[in-house]
Amino acid sequence: MPSLHLEKITKKFAERTVLHDLSLTIEDGEIFTLLGPSGCGKSTTLWSIAGLHEPDSGSIAFGDRVMFDHGRVNVGPEHRNCGVVFQSYAIWPHMSVADNVAYPLKLRRTAKAERDHRVQEVLDLVELGDHARNYPHELSGGQQQRVAMARALAHPPDLLLLDEPFSNLDAKLRDRSRQWLKALQEQVGVTTVFVTHDQDEALSFSDRVAVMNRGRVHQIGTPHEIYENPADLFVADFVGTANILAATVTEADGKHALVRVDGIGAPLTIPHTDKRSGRVKICIRPENITVHRVGDTSPPAHALTARVENRAYLGDHYRYIIRIADTPVVVTTTRPVTDGELVVSLAPDDIRIFHEEATPNEENPHAPVQ
Repeated sequence: MPSLHLEKITKKFAERTVLHDLSLTIEDGEIFTLLGPSGCGKSTTLWSIAGLHEPDSGSIAFGDRVMFDHGRVNVGPEHRNCGVVFQSYAIWPHMSVADNVAYPLKLRRTAKAERDHRVQEVLDLVELGDHARNYPHELSGGQQQRVAMARALAHPPDLLLLDEPFSNLDAKLRDRSRQWLKALQEQVGVTTVFVTHDQDEALSFSDRVAVMNRGRVHQIGTPHEIYENPADLFVADFVGTANILAATVTEADGKHALVRVDGIGAPLTIPHTDKRSGRVKICIRPENITVHRVGDTSPPAHALTARVENRAYLGDHYRYIIRIADTPVVVTTTRPVTDGELVVSLAPDDIRIFHEEATPNEENPHAPVQ
């Protein structure tokens, strides 16, 4: 299976630019996810790869085969050999499961015996071998999604392109479908580009993730890198739950920074590679806020007592909302709190610092942030 290379892709609709010089390299056999809010350009990127949109500049190559080079090459979608699964599945209601899966093979005039064998093979692969004669209305949503997947795999694709294929499923079925599809992709080994705005999907399903906003990529990395070391405030705030607090760096030596967080009396010593001082934003995840028992004699100097404004029991943990310097802060813990106050402290090693003047913007989207 080929790798995928996008180089300086720009796409406009009327006067609106939806992709800005987008460059990506997706490795052979990996699951690469485009993650971002609605309107960020992730589906436009997918359709440009498939050949359903023509970019206004740039190039697209599958391995050493150039599929698009503005003004020179534009291979039609029917010749790019992409398997595509749409958000709506787009399976034909008047056709049986077998006929839906066989359709791309019929278009290629595959001999009937070979076609029938391949249809049964891919239906077995997606665990629908006993449903070949059924019609879509006789299937569950998850089964319909598997029919769409089988059709995309019927003629072995060079690339598998998935546009939010789980969005029509309920939460539990989405989770099972992700597990099933990841196992299937590893078995088939096809290079896969997956589009979603669901962070859980992106983190649990992907080898690497590109976080997009307003037609630009803010960060590319493994799920662990994206979550634990966000490149900027947008990534920190969009991926997972992040508490973002105002603070001031008073001293910094390139290894650590002494930081005073608004609402917390004692300063924190935080690992940080920047030597600048001044106003900053800090980011800390809810699970990295430590809950101490009221009356505990050994909390750190920077611990504070805060009133619980909201609480929720979520099965395996509790979620509390407190307030630090007028900023709502989410705290998660396995410890139930029976009174109306929490004693909490922030774990310095898990705090990320972002200088306010370095936040990416439209004029300077790639400004350093940390």
